[in-house]
Amino acid sequence: MSNCETQTKMFIEAGEASAYVQKFLDTTSEKFEKLVAEINKFDPNFVVTCARGSSDHAATYAKYMIEKSLGLDVVSHAPSMSSVYARPLKLDKALFITISQSGGSPDLIKSAKLARKQGALTVAFCNVTSSPLAEVCEYVIPLCAGPENSVAATKSYILSLVAIANLVGKLTQDSELNKAIKTLPEKLAQAWNLDWSNATPVLKNAHNFFVVSRGLGLGIAQEAALKFKETSGLHAEAYSSAEVRHGPMALIKKDFPILLFVPNDASTGSFNKIAKDFIDRGAKVISAGKAYEGGITLPTVQSMHPSLSVICMIQSFYKMLNSLALARGYDPDSPPFLKKVTETI
Repeated sequence: MSNCETQTKMFIEAGEASAYVQKFLDTTSEKFEKLVAEINKFDPNFVVTCARGSSDHAATYAKYMIEKSLGLDVVSHAPSMSSVYARPLKLDKALFITISQSGGSPDLIKSAKLARKQGALTVAFCNVTSSPLAEVCEYVIPLCAGPENSVAATKSYILSLVAIANLVGKLTQDSELNKAIKTLPEKLAQAWNLDWSNATPVLKNAHNFFVVSRGLGLGIAQEAALKFKETSGLHAEAYSSAEVRHGPMALIKKDFPILLFVPNDASTGSFNKIAKDFIDRGAKVISAGKAYEGGITLPTVQSMHPSLSVICMIQSFYKMLNSLALARGYDPDSPPFLKKVTETI
């Protein structure tokens, strides 16, 4: 790895994730205790997530974690309902969770404010706890990601996933999950040291490709596709392995690149046929989480809790992506036409 690769803000900040996860776990336990007690008292009938960009991809992870573990339906709020159409929604029995790095987007602020007015229990997972979003929500969990100066969010995304997993672990009193969460700083450090450079030759000259996962991995597939566009000028689209057969499969031709994130859970076996179909069509399949004959296998951290394996995958991905962006002649810290805080209305 060259000095140029290790000197970008993206590389430095993503590499800090394990240390900031440890800080998060060390400093937020009391806040989680209060939040969990209030959620149990409130007894929500459903959960609503509200986020944009990378934070919305974290919300996808939240959907699967909460539905799978708590049996509560999770829906994604369209911020335009609040900021553009000013349409009050029936949220009196909703747990309303906003996720934001900056907490400065006007539409998220309006959504949280209106949700609270409609009787929802409002919670913000936010890195900037002095932000307007944090001020309008009843409960605030600081992400503790520290300063993030690269336009591409990395450690704040990872911290969002950890915050969601931690909330679910404490709500369900799942001793195995809670024990595994405590090992995440060590596991993330291991993930950062894994070598995913085998993906670079396939992706360096790519133009279009798919990022495919399912369930708990779908959120990181969405995040990876966004980051490919944002940092490397690559047109990547994220699909569920169950949905990619509908329409998108017609695009799969010889040498078409596909990146698979295969979670270590009940969905693992469902990837076998789709991976074989991709490879039989001549696609260049790169997989993390499971090896497929005829494909390229990326190493992953072993002995992971099924709900947490994808968090380590995205950590390894960020390191590879930084190298790929530079190899393609892009500055991963300053994507064209983008800025750190996107203030949508």
